[in-house]
Amino acid sequence: MDVFFTSAAVASLAIGYFFGSIPFGLIITRLAGAGDLRSIGSGNIGATNVLRTGNKGLAALTLLGDALKGVVPIWLLAKTPEAAIVMAFGAFAGHLFPVWLRFKGGKGIATYVGLTLAFSYAALMAFAAVWLTTAFFTRYSSLAALLATLVVPAVFWFVDLPRVAILFALMTVIAWWKHRENISRLLSGSESRIGAKSG
Repeated sequence: MDVFFTSAAVASLAIGYFFGSIPFGLIITRLAGAGDLRSIGSGNIGATNVLRTGNKGLAALTLLGDALKGVVPIWLLAKTPEAAIVMAFGAFAGHLFPVWLRFKGGKGIATYVGLTLAFSYAALMAFAAVWLTTAFFTRYSSLAALLATLVVPAVFWFVDLPRVAILFALMTVIAWWKHRENISRLLSGSESRIGAKSG
């Protein structure tokens, strides 16, 4: 029986969602005494907004936590490749729509990167290459991330992981939707650049 239609799939989805919904940015900033992250900058719970607190260390910890919450459950708990795929989608959905925060989560890139690592080092290297190249020439972190997500599904398809490719194609579409405000600012030329000082 296909794992996608069994109780094992429901369990895998729930496990992935639970890990993915842990709001590391919110937890880390509160523990550090930086206040409620949702009242800072964009109000997003991801590493980019944590950086707006002025603490690069907290932002790095958030980035690591958001990436690992996709990797850890898959590496430790997924018993089959199919279960890993379901768990990965659960983790991604949990980060974007955490029930604890009234379904208002992050934009998903750090968790996307972590999930890429969970399935293929080659795909992770492709993401990194596109991100670094785009960021170097344009200084737009959001554009770099969006373009990098376009490459990952193709890499998975090339290395003969079609189901994983479909998963990442779906997550790419969702990530672009979550970045629709960034895309609007990119088109208008008002998106902030890496290293630019606010105000």
